[in-house]
Amino acid sequence: MTIRDVTDHEFDQRIAQAGKLVLVEFWKPGCGSCQALMRVLESLHKEVADEVLLLKMNVEENYQIPAELEVSSLPTLALYRNGLFERFIGGIGTRTEILKQLRRERIPRNGT
Repeated sequence: MTIRDVTDHEFDQRIAQAGKLVLVEFWKPGCGSCQALMRVLESLHKEVADEVLLLKMNVEENYQIPAELEVSSLPTLALYRNGLFERFIGGIGTRTEILKQLRRERIPRNGT
């Protein structure tokens, strides 16, 4: 299964209407690390699809959202909860670390 592309134009609406956590990979063509991370995310997709919406944004075609988030290196993973940016997540090279961080986010917080 492939991860859906998202553009600057539709970004806010897709995030707001997700109804679950959203994980966005910011990437660009020709970036080997970006392609490797995308393969890792695709391998996770089936396992987390019920609880996490996985999206990808090509920063060469979309400038607004990466600029707002001050994305300065690629690949970058951004996590959204309840339609709002929560944080960048680390461990982007390993499937295990990404799952660990996503599972951490599934724990309900006070008031959310």
